[in-house]
Amino acid sequence: MNSVKLSENEYAPFYGNYIKVLGEIELQKALKSSLKNLIKTIEVLPEEKLAYRYDDGKWTIKELIQHLIDTERILSYRALRFSRNDASEILGFNENWYVDNSNGNNRNINDLLKEFKLVRKSTIALFKSFPVEMFTRQGTANGSDMTVRALGFIIAGHQTHHLNIIKEKYI
Repeated sequence: MNSVKLSENEYAPFYGNYIKVLGEIELQKALKSSLKNLIKTIEVLPEEKLAYRYDDGKWTIKELIQHLIDTERILSYRALRFSRNDASEILGFNENWYVDNSNGNNRNINDLLKEFKLVRKSTIALFKSFPVEMFTRQGTANGSDMTVRALGFIIAGHQTHHLNIIKEKYI
């Protein structure tokens, strides 16, 4: 069930690139492999790369990792609520405001990566706990309808998207 191609009505068009970057892959594999790829790339970078901005107003790698942590927590929370048939609409969040108020640049990279691993392991466990019928349950967040299943792929795709940016613009 989790490796079938998502239909476009399962997520807002905004998330299309995050879904597309993954190709067709089983959800648990996408979550695990994207975690491994990010950690492998980041853990070998020197400190000066972690604080580098490729342009004015762009995030550092540390801020980007903090953004991934925050976003994954929010998207997992949405998946939990939708899986429980919670019909309350969930408001969006301002990612730039979150980064500006995160203190990400002042954190140790090992602590950031440890936290990211823990959040991802929690996400993996959450999605593993869902029986098949929960994956197609829907809810509304930030004015868009989406399924539980789509949220899992968006989490992995969002992280893969940002890892690609790190590889292209930072290292």
